[in-house]
Amino acid sequence: MRTIEGRGEHVVVIGAGLAGLSAALHLAGRGRAVTVVERQPWPGGRAGRLDIDGYRIDTGPTVLTMPDIIDEAFAAVGQSRSGRLELLPLDPAYRAMFADGSALDVHTDAERMATAIEEFAGSGQAAGYRRLREWLTRLYRIEFDGFIAANFDSPLSLLTPQLARLAAIGGFRKWDRMVKRHLSDPRLQRVFTFQSLYAGVAPRNALAVYAVIAYMDTIAGVFFPRGGVRALPDALAKAAADAGVRFCYDATVTGLDRAGGRVSAVRTDRLDPIACDAVVLTTELPQTYELLGRTPHRPVRLRPAPSAVVAHLGCRRVASDTAHHTILFGESWDQTFTDIIRDGRLMRDPSLLVTRPTASDPALAPNGRDLLYVLAPAPNLARGRIDWDGATARYVDELIGDVAARLLPGLPDDATILDVVTPADWARQGMAAGSPFALAHTFGQTGPFRPANMVRGVDNAVLAGSSTVPGVGVPTTLISGRLAADRITGPDAGRANRMATHHDMGAGLT
Repeated sequence: MRTIEGRGEHVVVIGAGLAGLSAALHLAGRGRAVTVVERQPWPGGRAGRLDIDGYRIDTGPTVLTMPDIIDEAFAAVGQSRSGRLELLPLDPAYRAMFADGSALDVHTDAERMATAIEEFAGSGQAAGYRRLREWLTRLYRIEFDGFIAANFDSPLSLLTPQLARLAAIGGFRKWDRMVKRHLSDPRLQRVFTFQSLYAGVAPRNALAVYAVIAYMDTIAGVFFPRGGVRALPDALAKAAADAGVRFCYDATVTGLDRAGGRVSAVRTDRLDPIACDAVVLTTELPQTYELLGRTPHRPVRLRPAPSAVVAHLGCRRVASDTAHHTILFGESWDQTFTDIIRDGRLMRDPSLLVTRPTASDPALAPNGRDLLYVLAPAPNLARGRIDWDGATARYVDELIGDVAARLLPGLPDDATILDVVTPADWARQGMAAGSPFALAHTFGQTGPFRPANMVRGVDNAVLAGSSTVPGVGVPTTLISGRLAADRITGPDAGRANRMATHHDMGAGLT
């Protein structure tokens, strides 16, 4: 594995998002002096925050999986999340509601889920679920260390025994076809393939290797931090500070001083230049390449993932059995991907994620109120030509009406629109093509074909975050920080011991 050239005793990490915090923890744990520079007054990056009238809003990810990867970040500096971060397991992980009026609670426990599926669709589908669960678990175990959590120096790095094993179990076939081998009920197929939206690819086009996301959601479990998702970066940053990491908040990076092929200092809008031996950049990819003064040449243009419209709503307290996460599947599920990915238009038959964080932590809203997060997949700005300034208000009203008709009657009468984020807003935050999901996980943007975390011609710069390896999502972003640290120090010899139980915990990691 390639590593940076020369000394790497003092590392500056640009960005205190999850990738930057992970990199800082792993580097500090390996004896490096680390300074983190962050433009916001708090940590989190895309896991942002907004406080309005007593509502504590998470403006980034709301689905949290794979707590063992969070534990690994704390363990890098000899700490644990105990006392720092309380993760609440969600049961059900999701509630799936379908256009025909049926509904299914998705449990991570095998027996409870098999029973629920048998009641929902019959014993044959329950048996198929058990086979699918076994296949997803095998996929994860083969794929994790050799494919997800690994640095690649070239496509030849893929030529390992794990690659042959992945191919043998169908990892390079289509995701939806592998699920259909086990489940014939179209509703159940959606439950185990909708996660391809996270990867920015329709299930019929996505490689089955990405079904590992379904493993994370439906087997490893879904969690929620008490205090909101913001509690995760807060806890990681506190652990890093306790380990000696220096944080510089409210400081925007404006440039990098170069000496030959090396970055010698990081310049900001308000601090003296910060000298460094190495730098980790977690900025959005266009800004990263602008700061480095280099843009790698690729034979095919990078393809951004679809975007989303997110409406944050306050409302009267809803029924107590309303799930933390509810997926409202439209009838024309396949058409959803055609609309937003191929045609660049709003969904004609919306499928929505409705998150109610106050189901797990009522303190996130004023007394007697609930906080809702409605996410509607949408085309990115490269594909769509929607006038968001003119279309947003009407579209949000339509979304509220749809949620009312399918889940929460009376919502339009009481809903307070706290904040709305559109692809245009994501773009104003610097996200390429207005997508918070970075680059789509097509084959040409996967593993060694994804933008590398080292840039040729700059000897001591490393990248981390959603746009580089391994990709989009909270677990993978945390892994990208560890991979960046490996590029500076070489692999952590103690990691194997800390993770010794990782592969022996059966189907779940909870």
